[in-house]
Amino acid sequence: MTSDLVLYRSANRVAVITVNDPDRRNAVTDAISAQLRAAVTEAEMDNDVHAVVVTGAGKAFCAGADVGTLGTAAEEGLLRIYDGFMAIAECALPTIAAVNGPAVGAGLNLALAADIRIAGPHAMFDPRFQKLGIHPGGGATWMLQRAVGPQVAKAALLFGMRFTADTAVEHGLALAVADNPVEAALELAAGPASAPREVVMATKASMRATATPGSTDTDLHHLALQIELTPQATSIAAPEFAARLAAARQS
Repeated sequence: MTSDLVLYRSANRVAVITVNDPDRRNAVTDAISAQLRAAVTEAEMDNDVHAVVVTGAGKAFCAGADVGTLGTAAEEGLLRIYDGFMAIAECALPTIAAVNGPAVGAGLNLALAADIRIAGPHAMFDPRFQKLGIHPGGGATWMLQRAVGPQVAKAALLFGMRFTADTAVEHGLALAVADNPVEAALELAAGPASAPREVVMATKASMRATATPGSTDTDLHHLALQIELTPQATSIAAPEFAARLAAARQS
């Protein structure tokens, strides 16, 4: 599968999915989100794919939700925006985010949805929800606390802390820094690529189930998404967000 907005290629039992709208810093639209879902489905259906790498074209990993789309999004629209990174989060195969540049807002969610993150030297992990005057969404509060712990997650979501490539590794948000994060991700993906696919998928399923016995991590993610959905939609409808969005468009 190849489209203008999401590129898909596979080789050596690894699929590489690239968000491909570099002129707009890979900001998520409904179309990109739907094509991300389709790309993940293609990887899962291909018995010769054992792992997935997701990255961004150009200088950014993903600059968040498209401001035009976000500005008119109610709950249904937010769910469409979420769907692409939820596809990564739900993927039955091991996933690696090769974060080549800024991962902002929904772009941070896309990175957090992967099992592992490799940061390029120019990576920047920035929640930015509060700066825009909106509530986090897509399970961001849960994903970030899972990745870095409650204190650091609060520093990011309540106090505006951002993470460079090095501080992301320091706090456990990224596994490593690499000059070429896609190349490093492909080297890491050689592990599951060389193992039996059924063993790889069963191991990931078991890790999801044993992280919090009695539920899977995807169950918890969906619960977090639903908890955040209404307050995020309410904050988007507020005049304060409209003012901040207008200012962001002019900057």
